[in-house]
Amino acid sequence: MKKLLLAASLTMGLVTSAWAAENIDYTDAKLIKQGEYLARAGDCVACHTASGGQPFAGGLPIESPIGTIFSTNITPDKQTGIGEYSFTDFDNAVRHGIGKEHTLYPAMPYPSYARIKDEDMQALYAYFMHGVQPVNQANKDTDITWPLSMRWPLSVWRWTFAPEVKPFTAAGHQDPVVARGAYLVEGLGHCGACHSPRGVGMQEKALTSEEGDLYLSGGEPMDGWVPKNLRGDKRDGLGSWTEEQLVQFLSTGRTAHTAVFGGMSDVVVQSMQYMTNEDLTAIARYLKTLPPKSANQQPFNYDETVSKALFNGDDSMVGGSVYVDNCAACHRTDGKGYAEVFPALAGNSVLASADATSLIHIVLKGGVVPATIKAPTSYDMPAFDVRLTDKQVADVVNFIRNSWGNKASVVTESDVAKVREEVKAEKYGAVAKPENSQK
Repeated sequence: MKKLLLAASLTMGLVTSAWAAENIDYTDAKLIKQGEYLARAGDCVACHTASGGQPFAGGLPIESPIGTIFSTNITPDKQTGIGEYSFTDFDNAVRHGIGKEHTLYPAMPYPSYARIKDEDMQALYAYFMHGVQPVNQANKDTDITWPLSMRWPLSVWRWTFAPEVKPFTAAGHQDPVVARGAYLVEGLGHCGACHSPRGVGMQEKALTSEEGDLYLSGGEPMDGWVPKNLRGDKRDGLGSWTEEQLVQFLSTGRTAHTAVFGGMSDVVVQSMQYMTNEDLTAIARYLKTLPPKSANQQPFNYDETVSKALFNGDDSMVGGSVYVDNCAACHRTDGKGYAEVFPALAGNSVLASADATSLIHIVLKGGVVPATIKAPTSYDMPAFDVRLTDKQVADVVNFIRNSWGNKASVVTESDVAKVREEVKAEKYGAVAKPENSQK
């Protein structure tokens, strides 16, 4: 009898909650504004906007191990977007991973969004229904071959790996600032979608800090970039970063020691720079609570041996002459770069990663430190894919990763060749281009 009463009570609660959500004034300007901020915090525009396309109209190709998935139109267009969605429809898609017609691919980070609070979901719905310009643009079919294209197995995936939809609580976080940071990082910000390792089912191995030290310990390579370790490891994590440096990095994309690159550039430009200092502080403070995955890592200690040799004209070490000819003008022979302009290489935690893909990629393709509101000047690094051979790139990458006190594993020519092919594909698509004459 008690179980029946409890079930009836829960059912009545869900019905009441749904009724309340459907009877909110979603045209309220304050609610729409709140939703706009939350959409920024969730970086929704980054995935749901194709290159050169209209905001939120979808069409962005997202590569996965089973094929290409294209993001969907989430503007309020009634024919091709979500204009006919009720709040319940919207909530089912965002927090439950269930679209109107089928289960969504987990490229949509609904395992993280399962923690979003009810009131924030209502604000997001108000914004996407009444604060976004509708765009009539049909969704693209996935480029996934049968039988992997069948949708019904996604329901099994969701039942197996997606957590219970339950609004975030501050349990376990005594500091309210840390609790706010945990909510933003683990939920709306879905940082683990990139920065946590994946299992054989392509699921995140940990969705929260309570689930173990794999959470935010570094992700799999994505589009040629390796999402870094965000835990407290002293060499390849955030152990040497201060809270203030983290806040500066998230809001400007640069600090005195490093600069943003790859996919994180879009996060800073589209999302983080618009967040309040209070929320950025909360994110930074929460991240600084995460213990290291490897407690045995020793902190970086600067070694001036290479710096002195280069200063005295000795570039005889392997990769030394390539560095002097191509890199030293900006990053200096002492590896310390120029604060907030050209990032330091000495002690840079990205260079200590076991996977050097990001460094190889940026040497071959170049990069841009993007302009932001608080740092309105952008800086470019040229591409060296045409100028340097695979051996030269491997030599200079090894030189950088093992000079000035840096210590990291060896990169081979085959490692560079693999990344070079990926860079070619990015630049030229499927069109064959002549091989690098120096290769």
